[in-house]
Order: sequence, then C-alpha cells, then structure tokens
Amino acid sequence: MYSKKTMKSALETLMFMWGEPLDVKDAAEVLEAEKAEVRELFRELMTEYEQEGRGIRIREAGDAFGYVTHVENDMFVQKLCTPVRVRRLSQAALEVLAIIAYRQPVTRSEIDSIRGIKSERVIDGLMDKGLVEVTGRSEGVGRPLLYGTTREFLKKFGFASLKDLPEVPEYEELRREREEEGGQLFLNFDAEEPEAAEAEEANSETETKAVEDINED
Repeated sequence: MYSKKTMKSALETLMFMWGEPLDVKDAAEVLEAEKAEVRELFRELMTEYEQEGRGIRIREAGDAFGYVTHVENDMFVQKLCTPVRVRRLSQAALEVLAIIAYRQPVTRSEIDSIRGIKSERVIDGLMDKGLVEVTGRSEGVGRPLLYGTTREFLKKFGFASLKDLPEVPEYEELRREREEEGGQLFLNFDAEEPEAAEAEEANSETETKAVEDINED
C-alpha cells in the first residue's frame, strides 16, 4: 500500500501525462486502491491547489479529474497566444445544446418540436465538436437515436456533473403551458436561419400589398 503523499504525487503525474480528465476507476487500478479513497485524494488536491492560489487547478468532470488553468490568468494566456481565433457556438447551437442537456436522453424529433425548426445540421455540428453524442435508441416507433451530452461538455462548461446545471424554471413553466395548450414551444432563430426569416418577411409584404390593391379597386 502506497502512502498518501506518494499517491497524491502519482495522481498529479497521471493527470499531467493523460492530458484529459482521468477516470477515478483507472487511477484506482494504477494505485491499487479503492475508488472512494482515490476520489477523496483528488478532491483534497483540488482544495490544496485552490488554497495555495496555484495557476493550475483541478476540475471534476463526471467521475474523472483533470488539470485546467486558473481563470484569472486568462489575460496572460491571451497575451502569449495572440493572435488566436476562438470559435464560438452559434445561438442555435447553444439552444440545441441546452435542450439536450436538460432533456437528455432526447430524440431529434423532440428537439425539433421544442424549437419549431429542424435541428439535424446543428446536432451534427455539436457532435463534431464532441459536446453531444448518441446514447442509444428510443423504444418508440422507428427506434430513433437518443442524444445526450458528453464529458467534454462538462469540461468545457465547468460542470462537475449534470446536477450542476442551473435551474431554469421559466423554461419548464413555458414548456408545460405549451403542452397543456396542445401546441409546441417555438423559439425564433433568425441569426441561424436568415433565409427562412427573409422569405417569411417577403411573403408578408406581398400579402399586405395584395390587400391594399384590392381596397383601392
């Protein structure tokens, strides 16, 4: 049995070498220790890094732990890496990701129903970024694919688990009202679907012009 100091040192080395969040299970096998003990050592290291004001911190993601940089040092990282192009998620991608995060496992048709617009292309983009994955198949007709968030999602957004997702009572209340009315929750994404918005606006103008012509006659 290794000493506590030795195991903590080993965990630091393993996290550094692994590069991605290290599963408690894998670390426990390497250290020949119980998962509960190793998990507690990870969390002790997290606390020590925070109390000492280290530039590197340890973040919990699911049942895994990995290194991240201290957010207050971001300005120095930007200076070192400038110029850097950061790819941000579009409004549509953020909305679809939120739906999947809160409703998972969820099918594409359910996502489309909530948004009021097709989401296949957006889902594919989120999968390419490693934020969403297929988690299985529904038991419904045709057995459609079920989607859920990934560990990378937890890592990118700084969540230890899905339990850390902020509560959104407004969304849930609106969703229930729509379901009771027999309708769907429609979200407008003009930024993501500009052509559709322009077409709708053009049709509206045409109809208005036709009515004005009839009144003049």
